[in-house]
This record gives sequence, C-alpha cells and structure tokens, in this order.
Amino acid sequence: MTRSIWINLPVKDISRSTAFFTKIGFTLNTNYGIRNESASFLVGDDKLVIMLFEKSFYEGFAGVDLADKLSGSEVLFSLDAASPEEVDEIAKNVVEAGGTIYGEPGYKDGWMYGCGFIDLDGQRWSVLYMDTSKMPIC
Repeated sequence: MTRSIWINLPVKDISRSTAFFTKIGFTLNTNYGIRNESASFLVGDDKLVIMLFEKSFYEGFAGVDLADKLSGSEVLFSLDAASPEEVDEIAKNVVEAGGTIYGEPGYKDGWMYGCGFIDLDGQRWSVLYMDTSKMPIC
C-alpha cells in the first residue's frame, strides 16, 4: 500500500515560495527536491510531502499546461493545528510572509478553531484546531 503522499504545486518564484512556506512552519526536506526550480517540504510526521515546482518545470513534469487563471478553487489543503494559539501564529506568519487571509481566525460550531489563507500563488489553505471533546455526536 501507499507509504506517503506527495502534493505537487506550481509556483511562480521558487525562492519566494520556499521562504513563504518556511516562514509558516513547513520543514524543508533537504534530502530531496532542493534545486533551482523546485523545493520539497515535509508536513506532519513526514508522511506528506509538498513539492513546489516553478511553472515551466511543473508543466513539463505534469505533461500539461496550467490553466490561465485561478478564478476558482479545485482543492483546499487543510492543516491540523495543535491549538487555537498555533492557528493564530500561523495566520500571523502567513501575513508576514506575504500571503492573504481569506477567513480570519475564529471558532466554528463551538469545537473548531481555524482560519483560511491564500499562498503566494493563489492556492487556498485552511488551518484547523479541533477540540473533539466538544464535537457533537451524530
């Protein structure tokens, strides 16, 4: 069975994007993917790898051109946070690194605390802390 998952994302400027994801707390994967046109990050317990590729390199790797415009969203990447304070810290770091908050940090349904942000290349992310002890029983 699958041992890990790798998410490949196109970016305009690998240096800026590497600095952005490092600033918000991703761990640079120095064992793989660090080149002039790519960078690799480990997320969580090293079971998820985020690969960033400059646009032309990504298109060659994927065998397809990117859509001209990101006017919508096909994927929302969600990150698990350890606490509401960690959500707040990541949101602060996103803004300091040049990203945009589209959903301010706050509670939803009394048991989830999260925020939403857009990275430097228009990808949407959410950061969510879930207090499962307060989760409603279905």
